[in-house]
Amino acid sequence: MITAWRIVPQQWAGSAFDGEGARLYGGRWNSPGRPAVYLADSRALAALEMLVHLNPAMAALCYQMIEVSFPASLVQQIDIEPLGAALVSPSVSPATQNAGNAWLTEASAPVLQVYSSIISEEPNYVLNPKHPKFDRLKIGEARAFAFDPRLVT
Repeated sequence: MITAWRIVPQQWAGSAFDGEGARLYGGRWNSPGRPAVYLADSRALAALEMLVHLNPAMAALCYQMIEVSFPASLVQQIDIEPLGAALVSPSVSPATQNAGNAWLTEASAPVLQVYSSIISEEPNYVLNPKHPKFDRLKIGEARAFAFDPRLVT
């Protein structure tokens, strides 16, 4: 089993796995209009992935951390060779969005293993909440999480 993590503002914990935020705004691995859910391989990486988007006012919000477990058989790995420099760029790239969009359209697996742009050797995961096997993922209870204020001041 693989365990991954998601951190969300407390107000969104109840809908943290519907993919609506990514559908509205897009993300590194999906264009707007396509629901997706982003996870990190560790608690620490999940915190870093959030921190790059936070300003000091947002750090004061209440957050929830949610553990997700799934069998490796439900995971497809992204083919990184055609993505080149887009993988290490901190900016959202059409190349990564197109690769993620293709995976979402194919619906070949409910989980896509990708790599963090913050620590390129560390995996992140993208979930397809519309995949027929999405219900095989075990989503844990949301637990309180707070950022150390020294990280965002």
